[in-house]
Amino acid sequence: TDTFYTYRAPDEVGVGARLTVPFARRKKPVDAYCMRCNVTPSIDPSRIRDVSSYLPERSLNEEMIDTAVWMRRRYGVKYIDAVKMFCAGGKREPVARPAGKAAKGDPGYDLSEEQKAAAGKICAAIEDREFRAFLIKGVTNSGKTEVYMRAAEKALSMGRTVIVLLPEIALSAQVEKRFAERFGSDMVATLHSRLTTTAKLGEWLRIRRGEARIVVGPRTSVFAPLDNIGAIIIDEEHESTFKSDHNPKYDTIDVAYKRASAHKAALVLGSATPGIVSYYRAEKGVYDLIEMRHRIGDSIMPELEIVDMRKEASAGNTSVLSRQLAGEIDRSLSSREQVILFLNRRGFSTQILCPDCGYKMTCPDCGITLTYHKSFNAAVCHYCGRKFELPQKCPDCSSKFIKYVGAGTEKVEETARELWPRAGIARFDLDTASSPEETKKVIEDFQKGKTDILVGTQILAKGLDFRNVGLVGIINADASLNIPDYRSSERTYQLITQVAGRAGRAGGSSRVMIQTYDPESDVIREAAAGDYGSFYESELLHRNVMNYPPFSDIIAVGFVSDDPDEAMKYAGMFRKRLIGLKDAPEDAVVLMPRLDERKTDGRYRAVFLIKAPAGSRSGYIREYMELRDRLIGSKSDIFIEIDVNPY
Repeated sequence: TDTFYTYRAPDEVGVGARLTVPFARRKKPVDAYCMRCNVTPSIDPSRIRDVSSYLPERSLNEEMIDTAVWMRRRYGVKYIDAVKMFCAGGKREPVARPAGKAAKGDPGYDLSEEQKAAAGKICAAIEDREFRAFLIKGVTNSGKTEVYMRAAEKALSMGRTVIVLLPEIALSAQVEKRFAERFGSDMVATLHSRLTTTAKLGEWLRIRRGEARIVVGPRTSVFAPLDNIGAIIIDEEHESTFKSDHNPKYDTIDVAYKRASAHKAALVLGSATPGIVSYYRAEKGVYDLIEMRHRIGDSIMPELEIVDMRKEASAGNTSVLSRQLAGEIDRSLSSREQVILFLNRRGFSTQILCPDCGYKMTCPDCGITLTYHKSFNAAVCHYCGRKFELPQKCPDCSSKFIKYVGAGTEKVEETARELWPRAGIARFDLDTASSPEETKKVIEDFQKGKTDILVGTQILAKGLDFRNVGLVGIINADASLNIPDYRSSERTYQLITQVAGRAGRAGGSSRVMIQTYDPESDVIREAAAGDYGSFYESELLHRNVMNYPPFSDIIAVGFVSDDPDEAMKYAGMFRKRLIGLKDAPEDAVVLMPRLDERKTDGRYRAVFLIKAPAGSRSGYIREYMELRDRLIGSKSDIFIEIDVNPY
């Protein structure tokens, strides 16, 4: 269901109240939330039932309910799915946590002129209780975190609350620690998916009671049940993890903007490489642009060099490491500097194939090429996570010459161990950082100097602060350019720039070696030169010509069924309806449906895309919701889903 039900409630019940109510023929009352009060019923009052109980401590406020209703209109989600984002599960009252450490207060150093200017603008908006959105475009290690701290300090001094959002749980722990040291651990809470139900409820109650006034965490923390928000801060705002890819499918920046405007708070987005859409909004005056062009202290930007791997292959070097990069690693280790080797591919080899007949090993459910993981001695699907035994011979032609092609982080790690057996070497990817404890150990070992060479994926690019990195090697820098996604150029520029930013933070010279088979690529050259302006202008021109965001919204509509023909039939019918709408924009594009190869839960998905010109998305979402309600009402076994601007 996705509608309202009318009940009789005590006078103290307001919008957002958590209730239990009798529902249908169920024996036990069900959980419910009050969406409206003082309603004149359209039905006979004698048919209206009383609520069973009211739980004030687990209740929400009017702004949270208003945001949930807005999410339904904007993303086509159900009321209850949006409301539940603000809630915590669990019934057992958590054990009271011990008293935390006291606050340290002022960091004990002066801000740079750029930091002062940035903090001054943001704090003035907080002081005036004026909603303003800021985009900080600050080079890596320009001191953005301290600007966030000053904004939080100003909000707290006015009796207000703060949300700080990070792209990864691993990064959240590091930043949470810094805020706890500054403001006291009792003042800081976190909400994320790796907490147990009881622990999450404990943090939720601390926040709701007003005991914790700063919430630090990944995207779900945007729904922290805070009152009187003074600032919402989103670090590394360009990261794709701020877009939810499962129900409800929301954009964190959009939700933050809505909540900040409701509370007359400051919204602060920060990145060295802002997303194209965010920078476009700054150009159009939606965000106030703040630029921080210089690193703080004695930190110097690293030198970046492009290495042509085609020449390496011609010279007979078949290693994943070029001769130049290997030489620089020798130099760095002898100088007692640490090294980061970045490759955005997990596993050992990226393909398992037969050179005789061309067979490629793929996941039977997802249709995706399997990756060979040496640590598991198995072929792994990076979409659904299933593991498969390695073939002894080709299933198609029975050839025994199975070939493992491409390189992942496991292969880079093995190569590094062979070349530098005395060095401390570790790997940092989803396989080695699957828990908070493992993540913390890898980061702390590198920070303490126990690890000399750290091999990792994009987790390394997300704001981690390492002080002794003299060299960064980026392997297969052009790999992400070949992904069939209109954001592939943007993603490549951001990854190169962000990973390069881990070098040279403690002063002195540092180097970044960018290995590529496409050294003429404009994106790679612009990233090596740090020329965001040229990259942005060329990318924006391309998006305008192709009618991609920010000039449109991409809407993915999917029909899910046990029968692939039924899914395709419904998708085709709905597409025809959208094309035939009287008020459909002239320049809208509704693509043909296709059957998604990635079969999950044993069901099939027929998907089509809509390029909705800017400002027209609400009409398409309205049509989707009407069809969804009709399918629910007819008890159809066809399930319809929608995703606005999916990754």
